[in-house]
Amino acid sequence: MRTVTHEKSAFSEQVDGRSGVVRARGHLSVQAADLLSGTVATLHRDGHERVVLDLQAVHGTDDAGLLALDQLQSVIAARGGKVVVLAPRGPAEG
Repeated sequence: MRTVTHEKSAFSEQVDGRSGVVRARGHLSVQAADLLSGTVATLHRDGHERVVLDLQAVHGTDDAGLLALDQLQSVIAARGGKVVVLAPRGPAEG
């Protein structure tokens, strides 16, 4: 498992190459989405038909970052794979 941190954007990813899971933490900017895209593409290329992208610890997003992730899902699907996104948890309702 490896962790990559980008200080500028307060974003990090933790990658489990055996299970094909990427856990992200911090703010999802377009730069962070680009980092995730490369990681997901590598996992898929390495044989993971299904990659789990865990965004539950993401606390903020940019529209461009969300668009990049949407495009990533389309690209991986076109290659016969699937990206499963675990979305950030919203505020508790009550």
